Amino acid sequence: MPLNKMHGQHLLKNPGIIDKIISAADIKEHDTVMEIGPGTGNLTMKVLELARKVVALEIDPRMASEVRKRAMGQGRMNLEVLEGNALTTEWPSFQVCTANLPYAISSPFTFKLLAHRPHFRCAVLMFQLEFALRLVAEVGDPNYGRLALNTRLFVKCSTVCKVSRGSFNPPPEVDSMVVKLVPRDPPIEVNFREWDGLMRIVFTRKRKTLASSFKMTFTLKTLEDNYKTWCALTSTQPSKQPMKDMIMEVLNEKGLADKRAITIELDTYFHLLLAFNQKGIHFSGNPTAGTGKIPDPEDRFFQDDMMDDDNE
Repeated sequence: MPLNKMHGQHLLKNPGIIDKIISAADIKEHDTVMEIGPGTGNLTMKVLELARKVVALEIDPRMASEVRKRAMGQGRMNLEVLEGNALTTEWPSFQVCTANLPYAISSPFTFKLLAHRPHFRCAVLMFQLEFALRLVAEVGDPNYGRLALNTRLFVKCSTVCKVSRGSFNPPPEVDSMVVKLVPRDPPIEVNFREWDGLMRIVFTRKRKTLASSFKMTFTLKTLEDNYKTWCALTSTQPSKQPMKDMIMEVLNEKGLADKRAITIELDTYFHLLLAFNQKGIHFSGNPTAGTGKIPDPEDRFFQDDMMDDDNE
């Protein structure tokens, strides 16, 4: 059938890639699997053989009809097809998620998935190669940034395989990568708005030193305003020390003033955030907001496309 470009439809036809997705998902006979974008069902039919139930979410009614017909033709009665947009449709409970995503929704879909409760066991997802490389990037990798670090608050990420554009019909204009996400249970506890505020400062110019990033006029003004708010909320006498000196004192104590953002691991950033907060330096105008709950999908933490400026 003619494919709908508006929905970013590229049907996975390579059986070797399908087998790798199945292997990585490690589906159990009692599992419910949620599949996003089943298309005509090439992956779906394999999953139906292994899972107790498959819930397929498809935005295109023609594809939904096709995958229903194909399952019924093979006597598979454990398929439920939901028609709708993956970003707005309410999701069921599931143990495993598989998805061949339209690349335009990679970021909002990922963070809706990370916020989903109850916890799932794993997700095996197809992303555009560039996005996937940013997702799985480790310390020192040029792709290492806010996307990798914010994601790691909730899940452990690993690469399953790269996928050439010729594995699809029709071929997309870019290569792809399959990534596996395994939730942290429980997720790392942090004030998400404070954390993301710190990440935005250090990764806007991630190849500069932290000292250089924090000396920017706008950054100093914002942190000084936040400090005054915190002092007012906590009835604390403001320090007479300039904000720039307060920041440098923390960076020097942690030995990070001359470090670049892409060379610093997640645990070190946690200790840095704690040190700043203990000194009254906050990265959110309301330092109590964003604590003790998973961020809402409408929050900037989730909606931002995470593309760092990388300004030199």
